[in-house]
Amino acid sequence: MSNGGPWGGGGGGGDDRDDDREDKRPGQRRPGEGGQIPEIEEFMRKGSEQLKVLMGGKGGGNRPNRPNGGGGGGKSPFPAKTAVVIGLVALVAIWLGSSLYKVNPEERSVELMFGRYYATKGPGLNLAPWPFITYSKVPVTREQTVDIGSGRAGTNDTGLMLTGDQNIVDLEFQVVWNISDPAKYLFNLGDPQDTIRAVSESAMRDIIARSNLAPILSTARGEIAGDLRSAVQNTLDSYDAGINIVRVNFNRADPPREVIDSFREVQAAQQERDRLEKEADAYANKVTAGARGEAAQVKEEAEGYRAQIVNAAEGDAARFNSILTEYEKAPEVTKRRMFYETMGKLLQNVDKVVVDTKDGAGGVVPYLPLDQLRKNSSSSSSTTNSTANTGGSN
Repeated sequence: MSNGGPWGGGGGGGDDRDDDREDKRPGQRRPGEGGQIPEIEEFMRKGSEQLKVLMGGKGGGNRPNRPNGGGGGGKSPFPAKTAVVIGLVALVAIWLGSSLYKVNPEERSVELMFGRYYATKGPGLNLAPWPFITYSKVPVTREQTVDIGSGRAGTNDTGLMLTGDQNIVDLEFQVVWNISDPAKYLFNLGDPQDTIRAVSESAMRDIIARSNLAPILSTARGEIAGDLRSAVQNTLDSYDAGINIVRVNFNRADPPREVIDSFREVQAAQQERDRLEKEADAYANKVTAGARGEAAQVKEEAEGYRAQIVNAAEGDAARFNSILTEYEKAPEVTKRRMFYETMGKLLQNVDKVVVDTKDGAGGVVPYLPLDQLRKNSSSSSSTTNSTANTGGSN
């Protein structure tokens, strides 16, 4: 029985086959078909024959547009070697597509050979022969963060820490990190975020336990952030984590919310105490300075008085020595001179009347004591004024 075409017809020309193909409708059978084969099975058979032809086999019947429409089993239009080459090229293309990969500038790739570390590759186009070598990309320049203490809402009290002076402080800080060694990062840490969180919280509790509350709330935040970064970095380096701590952001340090009002009152009282202490110190400095000035003044006056007395004594001694020298030279003259000088000093403040008698003759002429009258007049005026003042007071 001849199978001269895909529809089971005879080995006639192409026109008959075209007519038969045009008359064919879905769900219908060709007139005169013996086996009554469904159309879908015909399509499957046709596809199978074409695949065999493509792979270098022989077809089961005549194909459309074939020069000699009779008989089955014609040669493939493509040689067998060409088909093999095409298959090999396709396999190589698939292998290259699975082996070539691109690494971005902000990434590094870690290659594994049979599951073990093989190499770390940089940015660009890299080759990892599949299936022997696999790879994983790691972002090394992207900064990642771990927040501690910021999500406290009820039971989460990671921000509450005990200070060295037995106070409790509520902290909120952020650890910023990136990847420094991709191989260590992939193989030595199971959960980097939890590891950094645990190490950072432990290191912060140790630092806060050695610090007092007042510096933590005011001036010591920068120092605490630096100490925390060093402590976390040293711990992660001991783990061979391949992580670099970029910085620590110390966002907040407050007393616990339950006692913050009382704490603010205590802070206000401390500030008032400091203000009063400063005022007292200023007053003490003022009084002390004034007392020191007065003491210096009295001391200077005493020094001046002492110098005056000493100089006067030295002058009197020098004057006496000079008079003694002159007395030794001329005693009578010196005595008379000393007598005159002494009497001059004594009589210069005494009221006196000098009566000159011509040649020692005549008597004393009565005179009006004007000086006594002046003194009496002055005494009377003084007495009257004092009496008037006394009467006015009464």
